[in-house]
Amino acid sequence: MSPRGRALLAELPAYDDTAALAMGERLRRQGFEPALVAAAMTQARLRARAVAKLGPDAERLLLTADGLEQATRREVAERRAARLAAGGARRVADLGCGIGADSLAFARAGLQVLAVERDPVTAAVARANAAAAGLAHLVDVVEGDATQVGLDGCDAAYLDPARRGQGRRRYDPQQWSPPWEFVRRVAGQTPRTVAKVAPGIEHALVPAGAEAEWVSVDGDVVEAAVWFGPLAGAWPRTATLLPSGASVSGPATSPPPAREPGAFLYEPDGAVIRAGLVAEAAQEVEGWLLDPTIAYVSADRHLPTRLMTAYVVHESAPFSLRRVAAMLRARGAGDVVVKKRGTAVVPESFRAQVLKSLPERGRGPSVTVVLTRVLGAHTALVVERL
Repeated sequence: MSPRGRALLAELPAYDDTAALAMGERLRRQGFEPALVAAAMTQARLRARAVAKLGPDAERLLLTADGLEQATRREVAERRAARLAAGGARRVADLGCGIGADSLAFARAGLQVLAVERDPVTAAVARANAAAAGLAHLVDVVEGDATQVGLDGCDAAYLDPARRGQGRRRYDPQQWSPPWEFVRRVAGQTPRTVAKVAPGIEHALVPAGAEAEWVSVDGDVVEAAVWFGPLAGAWPRTATLLPSGASVSGPATSPPPAREPGAFLYEPDGAVIRAGLVAEAAQEVEGWLLDPTIAYVSADRHLPTRLMTAYVVHESAPFSLRRVAAMLRARGAGDVVVKKRGTAVVPESFRAQVLKSLPERGRGPSVTVVLTRVLGAHTALVVERL
């Protein structure tokens, strides 16, 4: 953060892992202190990693390894900030702000932000990042314990409890920092509260009247959020898919009876599965499950949906290596993509075994095989993505 440090950062070329050692040696020969060179090279490496998560902000923010790992993706943070603003929030307390990624999104949405961070270095980083983004007038970074800071003047609160301690993931919500009970207390005091939680959160933890939302980006489930008070939607569970913005909500109804595959197979997005809304997604395509315990949907006709990936089902048969190899040879396959759900088969090992039996290996088309259960029976389906 010193002028000399900032000047060094500005001079660094795009980070290249293979050239990092030589670059560090060159900078030290130019007279830069070894500790400063190490810090600058660390920033360059973290910024290169941060581009996918933080977008254009990555090249101007200061980062820490833990802060980057815990930071919210920019598109998710901006969507959350917009929802808070639309819900009537004007000043939000970011309790445990980390490097400030969410605080910046709140400020860009026009909200005043009280950003609280316990770690002095991370708080300094958050303060520097607000200044670098030109948002220091909207973001007040306070060094302190989030559980002890008064929320007077704040009409909204955001919490992202730390779920790691001493290098290990903490699965017990009461061991999060701050613990889940504190989140509940904040929601009781400040009705417009939203908490970012792990996608694996147990549905039973979500209190009555709140909404749990699972969010995926490009098919990867990145987080869940619990919306309290007036921020909560009409239904207790929601799955949201970005960047399309497609969503489905509901009370998690019972799926239609499972039966044999139809002409099409649908693979629900991970957010839909985590939210327990596969039945709602199946209704959208007039579909059914292949097995009561497996999140694959089938249908007799193709109806477009952004909640699931659609495949044509070419054939299916009881699962065995011999049968699958025969189906692939009949199609002149040169390669195979193995997808599986509800079976102990290891896709990489199975693919290697199948490839040995293909005469057109490396020359024919790639064919997709889905290994799953149909009405309890292990089954292989040859499919083609639409």
